[in-house]
Amino acid sequence: MLTMALATCLGAALVSCSDAGSGGVGPAAGRSAANTAAAGRLSALAQKAADTGSLGVIVRVDSGDGKPVEIARQAAWTKDDHHLAAGDRFRVGSNTKTLTATLVLQQVADKRIGLDDTVEQWLPGLVKGGEHITVRMLLNHTSGLGDFLLTPQFLPSLTGQAKRTWTPEKLLAITPEQDPPTEPGKTYSYSNANYEALGLILEKATGSGLAELIKKKITGPLGMKDSYLATKADWNTGQQHVTGYEPDAERLKAILSRTVDLPEGVGFAGPERSGDNVDTSAIDPGWSWAAGGMVSTAQDWQRFLTALISGELLPEAQLKQMRTTVAAPEEGGGYGLGLMRVDTTCGTVWGHTGGLPGYSSEIYTDASGRRSVAVLTSTNFGIKEEKAATTNKALVEAATCQMFGKSQPAASPTG
Repeated sequence: MLTMALATCLGAALVSCSDAGSGGVGPAAGRSAANTAAAGRLSALAQKAADTGSLGVIVRVDSGDGKPVEIARQAAWTKDDHHLAAGDRFRVGSNTKTLTATLVLQQVADKRIGLDDTVEQWLPGLVKGGEHITVRMLLNHTSGLGDFLLTPQFLPSLTGQAKRTWTPEKLLAITPEQDPPTEPGKTYSYSNANYEALGLILEKATGSGLAELIKKKITGPLGMKDSYLATKADWNTGQQHVTGYEPDAERLKAILSRTVDLPEGVGFAGPERSGDNVDTSAIDPGWSWAAGGMVSTAQDWQRFLTALISGELLPEAQLKQMRTTVAAPEEGGGYGLGLMRVDTTCGTVWGHTGGLPGYSSEIYTDASGRRSVAVLTSTNFGIKEEKAATTNKALVEAATCQMFGKSQPAASPTG
């Protein structure tokens, strides 16, 4: 969300590969050996990423031809807070936008919402200039709306320094115009406000609350038992939730110095941890709602993405609209209707990224929806430091290449 952006081994890696052929010889055995070796390299790279700033990492690769590779790695000191496992729940942040867009497009297919409907039609008086902004523009971030994240009113809530309940209506009220102003429909510019508005439109069109709609239309039918919309920072749900961390105020100021001059002392609220880090798990993500409020697991979210891209959740016409992109070079390719197209070293992938205080994620599928990859990292700003950024990027690239069944890039730092 803020940016679009796993250590000590917990026993053996949770790694499983394609079944070997009988007798251990022949093509199947060869593929199994290659997969095992690739998983070992990926595990080593995950450990390196954790040790150089990612802190905690979950990697899950499903190549669609056997059992998935699952890896959980973490920095040694983080074990005092929790022992990371591949099936832990995680705040997937802006990956939620893909789910919200799917719900909208389901309503488009049912002719309850039109992509060319104006925001003013649905939310009269709530969005400045709403008579010129369409549902499609909200979905692909060409609305001309700015973002509320770094406004003086909201920033204390984002960092956890202030505890305040934000409704979507209140967030839309403090949303500024883009600077400089941009005519609706002309230019891609990412804004969480777009999806706060879409959540309200969904509720009005269906007469159901967003959480109820998600359960009825997505998580229930797909059997996503570990996924839900968070409304508060209460993780006593019976299943382990990943602990998230961010750099303390001094480190954060240095990380952001090239883009913004933070006032002294501005940082994330939470208990101090090793290496000038702060535990941000208690920061309430409820404000992010339709823009980024989902909690899930790597396996659950990959199940959602593969179902979506393979055509299980949307008719062909709406899926085609979803994958029609506008130029978004800052995202590594293009942006459709709640869906990123990212051109990687080993092939083009579809999905989204996510970021909340303490949590960063990249979850993708191939064009067919048969293969998928997830990399979840227990810090967001921590992987903006140079060394951490390099190893995290290498990890995502290697995991994506493994999804495609291609060799990991030779430059990947595995040692």
